[in-house]
Amino acid sequence: MASQVPAYTTKELSKKTWPDFERLFSQKNGWDFCWCMHFHRPRSLPKSQSLHSRAERGVRNRREKRELVEKGCSHGILVYAKGEPIGWCQYGPKEELPRFDNSRNYRGLALERGKVNLWRITCFVVDKKYRKRGVASVALKAALEAIRNKGGGLVEAFPLIQWEELCRSRIRRCGHAPAFGKNRLRCGPLPPGRTRRMRGRESALLLSLWLESALDQ
Repeated sequence: MASQVPAYTTKELSKKTWPDFERLFSQKNGWDFCWCMHFHRPRSLPKSQSLHSRAERGVRNRREKRELVEKGCSHGILVYAKGEPIGWCQYGPKEELPRFDNSRNYRGLALERGKVNLWRITCFVVDKKYRKRGVASVALKAALEAIRNKGGGLVEAFPLIQWEELCRSRIRRCGHAPAFGKNRLRCGPLPPGRTRRMRGRESALLLSLWLESALDQ
């Protein structure tokens, strides 16, 4: 008998669900030091603010992430199985996730946007016990619906392609192209820049999707 896919539920990140987010990011699955802060920062921190250990960076990132959540300046979807948080997808308006704006590769490929709302989907997390079981797709679908309910607009995502064993960890953080294709995001290749340092083992895509606002219906 084929194994059944677990039933998943989703919730938005908020002050109320922060303990669930904290629990998911405290399981030492490889992202316990990041706390999904990378894309909140417009650029790398200066050397004067660098910390030597992952543990120290984790303390700072957790503190700063919680401050953003308290202010309503961090968005994302938590995925649950049997009441336990097992997945995560970060999304937000351009102003919340400005990291790509300083990339020449991105500026050379980004669409002319005018005054439309611009949203970004930047990160995924899936508990290792639930990988390859549809968690990321559930999180992505819920994130797109949340964006639609907040007024819609142009959605950008940055998954990885050409994935091999040596870059699987990065794909777990950013997603990979097939999952996005199922949700109708168009793609165009992002010219290799940072990827050159990865010896050609991974490439990025810039995917875009226009979402009509649910508020107008």
